[in-house]
Amino acid sequence: MNAPQRIERRNSTCPHDCPSVCALDVEILAPDRIGRIRGAEQQTYTAGVVCAKVARYAQRIHHPDRLTRPLKRIGPKGSGQFAPISWEDALDIVAERFLAAERAHGAETVWPYYYAGTMGRVMRDGINRLTHAKKYSRYFSTICVNLAWPGYIAGVGRLMGPDPREMAKADCVVIWGTNAVATQVNVMTHAMRARKERGARVVVVDVYRNATMEQADMGLCLRPGTDGALACAVMHVLFRDGFADRQFMAQFADAPNELEEHLRTRTPEWASAITGLTVAEIEAFARLVGERKRTYFRLGYGFSRSRNGAANMHAASCIATVTGAWALEGGGAFHNNGAIYHLNQSVVEGLDVVDRSTRVLDQSKIGAILTGEDDALKGGPPVTAMLIQNTNPACVAPDQNKVARGFAREDLFVAAHEQFMTDTAKIADIVLPATMFLEHDDFYPGGGHQHLGFGPKLIEPPGECRSNHDVICALARRVGAEHPGFDMTPRELIDCTLRDSGWGGLDALEKTTWMDVQPPFEEAHFRKGFAWPDGKFRFKPDWPRTPFANIGPMGPWRDMPRLPDHWPVTEESDVDHPFRLATSPSRSFLNTSFTETPDSLAREKRPEVMIHPEDAAAYDVADGDLVMLGNGRGQVRLHARLFDGVRRGVLVAEGIWPNSKFVDGQGINVLTSDDSPAPFGGAAFHDNHVWLHKSA
Repeated sequence: MNAPQRIERRNSTCPHDCPSVCALDVEILAPDRIGRIRGAEQQTYTAGVVCAKVARYAQRIHHPDRLTRPLKRIGPKGSGQFAPISWEDALDIVAERFLAAERAHGAETVWPYYYAGTMGRVMRDGINRLTHAKKYSRYFSTICVNLAWPGYIAGVGRLMGPDPREMAKADCVVIWGTNAVATQVNVMTHAMRARKERGARVVVVDVYRNATMEQADMGLCLRPGTDGALACAVMHVLFRDGFADRQFMAQFADAPNELEEHLRTRTPEWASAITGLTVAEIEAFARLVGERKRTYFRLGYGFSRSRNGAANMHAASCIATVTGAWALEGGGAFHNNGAIYHLNQSVVEGLDVVDRSTRVLDQSKIGAILTGEDDALKGGPPVTAMLIQNTNPACVAPDQNKVARGFAREDLFVAAHEQFMTDTAKIADIVLPATMFLEHDDFYPGGGHQHLGFGPKLIEPPGECRSNHDVICALARRVGAEHPGFDMTPRELIDCTLRDSGWGGLDALEKTTWMDVQPPFEEAHFRKGFAWPDGKFRFKPDWPRTPFANIGPMGPWRDMPRLPDHWPVTEESDVDHPFRLATSPSRSFLNTSFTETPDSLAREKRPEVMIHPEDAAAYDVADGDLVMLGNGRGQVRLHARLFDGVRRGVLVAEGIWPNSKFVDGQGINVLTSDDSPAPFGGAAFHDNHVWLHKSA
């Protein structure tokens, strides 16, 4: 009898835009084929757990619709008519169009555009090296972190915090502003361990009863954008009832007495009227975190989706300072560990050749930029040529009608480097087939934990797929861009970056696949002082001077609260727009990735909007009916899902579906605004007012 064939298993790191950055155990079935993916048990944060969509990655990497050959548009823009073309011809065309655009309008007319389709630092950020070497228009990332990160840093001073594994050692875990079951499953691993081993209470704060709230001991369902009011009322109770750690604040906070006085009017009754929570719910939550000082606040990216998100994030982080939870293992507030890696990406990004006089264009303003709004263009030339990698702006960018008008310009040349025929690829002039993460080398810092991870090339790509790095280097040669990084392999770039950052080079990382770089307890808990010159946590932020990479203050930053407060700058409902709409992440998609895999599609079924049954009855809407949502930016048709886990007057549409999956071919981001929130811009995806009509 023949023995069963042994399946080779190799380690890797998930590349997708998720704070978990999971450690992976990958089955290698053939030189060009994988089997199942599991979580790698050796890595102490991932701890053997991985989300269902990544476990099914074979469906994605071996999908029959994957792009495998370069394509050239042969029909009208947006027609989807393409013909195969050779790589050499495709690259020549892209280079020729870039050079022609530069001759006509100057180098800034070319705008390389990218984002988070991979979080690998070589494959994601290498496009900046081409930008800087050629003095093309630079790129300001705003779609994700620009509200949450400054909000956290405003108090703490640095983007780091207590070891996220300490959630398992907490007596209370507060998951606030993230549907962790759907978006960072490993949070649940450690929170549930705390409940099982320590009897910890798990609290979830969000805008609807999602899968994470279903697992909570206490679920607090807020009106969107009212987190700051809840945080203030909690702190009011902490001061009122003797739970405030005055000794800790005297040593480690800037203005505790001023904060206490400010909060005297921020009562649970005041917050109840704003948040929709009952006074009893607010009181119970405050007492819980007061009595259980070892409380770990896990603060998520939901804060980044509202116009007042930075102020709300800051207010929530202040609670741990009022209780003194930072002093204890299993206590404090955590959002992201980005600062602990101190990566020097000069060679990867070409930072040594940056021309600071070159304009910087806002990612979220792509619609305004492509339609020629002078403010968005910074007074410079039109954008007439683009290379797009790692993102799908024709689907994900805000104010989609404006984006569509911009991409429809006949004088705009677009090259899209993609894995599937996305909405952006469909409107491109040249489409280049891209590798996936198991088909190239890269490395990944974990935002939600403390590991540097290596992702080696494990299998050969299908057809003619090439990596982002290969494309950037090939274009550089053709357009006359010079930099040492263009002559280096991905492994050499990884090694150089790790050495320049003090992490010992690729050999050290490759031996273990993951490197734990968690700072010591005293540093992570700020026991010697927070990351400000005086060591004091800032209850009173200096918003425009928050140490966050930016291109200057944006939005109504002068009106931001001087102390934690509810800041009413959200797009509120009114007579003409009686509903608030949040466009929350789905469990089976990650942005627009996984929207093509069979199991993800089977689970998510179709674009839907959650409506409270009483609201639905008022509009004569039954479960499954088509409804039209609209505002001044556009309108979208999708199916109603009656659900009593949303508040009256609040609608939730989960997932970024391809535009083609909607009845009229227009996706949910038609309704989202491209306003620039304070203090440094962003995209307020959960902050839209809309009207609702029953549709035929």
